[in-house]
Amino acid sequence: MANFINKYSISSAAMITPNTIEQIKNRLDIIDVVGEFVKLKKRGSNYLGNCPFHNEKTPSFTVSPAKELYKCFGCGKSGNTITFVMEHEKVSYVDALRWLATRYNIEIEETQVSDQQKQQMQVADSLYVINNFAGKFFEDQLFNSEEGINIALSYLKERGFREEIIKKFQIGYNPQQRDALTKALLSNQFNRELLPRTGLVVVRNETDLQDNYRGRIIFPIHNNSGKIIGFGARVIGKAEKAPKYINTPENELYVKSKILYGSFFARMAIDKQDECLLVEGYTDVVSLHQAGIENVVASGGTSLTVDQLRLVKKYTNNLTIIYDGDSAGVKAALRGLDMALEEGLNVRLVLIPDNEDPDSYVNKVGKEAFQKFIKENKKDFIIFQLEVMLKDAGNDLNQKNILVNHVAETISKINKAEDFIKQQEYIKQCSALLKIDEGGLITLVNKLKRDKIAKDEKKQSTPNNHFNDYQEPPPPADEEINYLASQDEKHERNVLRVLLDYGLNEYKDSQTTIAEYIFKELQDFPFESPELESLLASYKIQYEAGLNPTTKTFLYHEDPKTRELVISITLFPYELSSNWDKLYEGKKITTIDNSIVDVTMSVNYYKLKKLKKMFDQNQADMEKASIDDQMLLIRIHKELKDIEREITKNLGTVIIK
Repeated sequence: MANFINKYSISSAAMITPNTIEQIKNRLDIIDVVGEFVKLKKRGSNYLGNCPFHNEKTPSFTVSPAKELYKCFGCGKSGNTITFVMEHEKVSYVDALRWLATRYNIEIEETQVSDQQKQQMQVADSLYVINNFAGKFFEDQLFNSEEGINIALSYLKERGFREEIIKKFQIGYNPQQRDALTKALLSNQFNRELLPRTGLVVVRNETDLQDNYRGRIIFPIHNNSGKIIGFGARVIGKAEKAPKYINTPENELYVKSKILYGSFFARMAIDKQDECLLVEGYTDVVSLHQAGIENVVASGGTSLTVDQLRLVKKYTNNLTIIYDGDSAGVKAALRGLDMALEEGLNVRLVLIPDNEDPDSYVNKVGKEAFQKFIKENKKDFIIFQLEVMLKDAGNDLNQKNILVNHVAETISKINKAEDFIKQQEYIKQCSALLKIDEGGLITLVNKLKRDKIAKDEKKQSTPNNHFNDYQEPPPPADEEINYLASQDEKHERNVLRVLLDYGLNEYKDSQTTIAEYIFKELQDFPFESPELESLLASYKIQYEAGLNPTTKTFLYHEDPKTRELVISITLFPYELSSNWDKLYEGKKITTIDNSIVDVTMSVNYYKLKKLKKMFDQNQADMEKASIDDQMLLIRIHKELKDIEREITKNLGTVIIK
């Protein structure tokens, strides 16, 4: 699949026309697409397999071909064919559509874009093509030239890299010749003006072009869809006068602060293991992958940025940073800590023993010992930072005072409501290590949080800061109310289920549809759940507009919450057992059309539930009403009883609890 995305993914600035998107949706076969990555086995009307998004031994990943949706009843991941491609391959909506269009031989039409956008897209596409050509050139030089084999390939093998891992990461070699790549690019008619922008070629004496990475091993850098966006060029052996690495300059494709080396190869392993290992260098990533540890990416030796942390957060909330154990490694590891906390990441730190790095250490001890070391030596980032700084401060009271403020500043970055307990635990542990009063640290942390709020509001020119206008949250609802609300919602969801499943079918008299029957029956019985009421209203609008909405219509809704709601309403982990598939009056039970019965019972049970609440409310009003009002309430009670009697007449005896 990656090959398709790699070939056809382009800038998301290009807009695919609605007509093309509709063609793609109409051609989709969810079993065909999902089945390429998951071994599916037919189970009743659905298919079952092991979830590709988390480790499981007992299959809980269900795919419904009739409804064109999937759901894992283990981890909760769900969606349609397009979202499966997006989730599994970690690509954008546009890239997923392009892959599906290619798979089903659908020609893509695009909307008009501005001249400026068109020019940017053309430049970006050209840079992709140049990089792709260069990547193949470097690979060919490494494996098929005498210089590459004798100098570069032999060096890589001495470092312990096997050919299969070298080919996986598309590692190559740029010859020592002054302009070997330049000549190859120009002879293939690439735009001479664009070549310097890639960083592959540099200009000398104003017009003379020559290779920038001569005599170096080349590490291609891929984006999240597998396309080469830049290169890291490493000297062979130890660097003396020249820099150890030369990286691509920033351009339309390559923005250093938004890239983590190896993310394309690691994304699925990170997602599945729910942890990202972060190292410094390219060779660290390659060595760990070779050892079978694939949930690893590299920062390229630079300080972590918000964009890089958000890239990690796409796959997991758990970040483990693995750096060298020397002082430089410690300092590098501590950079970016506050940003990681603000992004809500759970950060742990592992320091490799002195004179080792992840690359050398995994080669020295092997996969199992390396993983054991990581597991046993993970340190909480904040506590580790505090211990290091306490050691440096010694008995200097002034330094300790600075340290207290620094720790409080760090803890104040944990500002999400769901992390309140984590913040309180940090305050408790840090105050013990600092030997200060816990209440004092709480006060300082809260002050820093208020200061940040004030600063942010000032930036937005928002007057009247009211830090002390704290209002207690409303008390939690009574358990009985919660229970009743959940029961009401079950009945509402069931009505929506039959509406989505059968809405366009004819009702009993063939003069009306099931949708029209449901709309009529619900006129005096509105939903209480805002989300379910909104979905019902959306269905009704589309139905009355003649758009014939079905489950599939809402599975491709632009709002992910709507998609998730529809999946949860229409797909269940259980089906009728095959043991029940006996002949009944000459027909199999599973082939009998029970839609009318299902709809009628679902609507009537819902109405009975609502009537029960109306009776309860009427009785409560009766107890505090005047004589005149009581007479009115008695008449209402009688009318409700008449409605209840009419419903139960067809359903039989029903007890609503």
